Amino acid sequence: MSNYAKRISPAVTREREHAALLEPTDPQAAFGHLERAHVLGQESTWLHVRAHLAMLGWAFRQRAPREAGGQILRIVGASTKTAMGLVPAGNTGGANISPFRRLPIPNDLQREITLARSGPGRSKA
Repeated sequence: MSNYAKRISPAVTREREHAALLEPTDPQAAFGHLERAHVLGQESTWLHVRAHLAMLGWAFRQRAPREAGGQILRIVGASTKTAMGLVPAGNTGGANISPFRRLPIPNDLQREITLARSGPGRSKA
């Protein structure tokens, strides 16, 4: 696991935990947290694929075939393209968004990403 992945992993886990807590009562809000986990983890092949697997699980539980199909395609893409840097920053990873579209990264997530990239002992600016 890369240093970035190790440093961003707690934030990704936090978003996935929020999703798990919300899904029984508010599945759409839960999916929003999975999208946030995707944005945070998309620079790491392992975290990127895991985000799409979590979205696929959500799609099955919610009986959302369009989302499930989209996630299967995205799992293949994430597993083969992430290491080459061929991922559009900020993309939320849902089937309702083109897998090639860049999106703005929310400020709070950008702070987490910047801190994870800079690592300990480096400038946080």
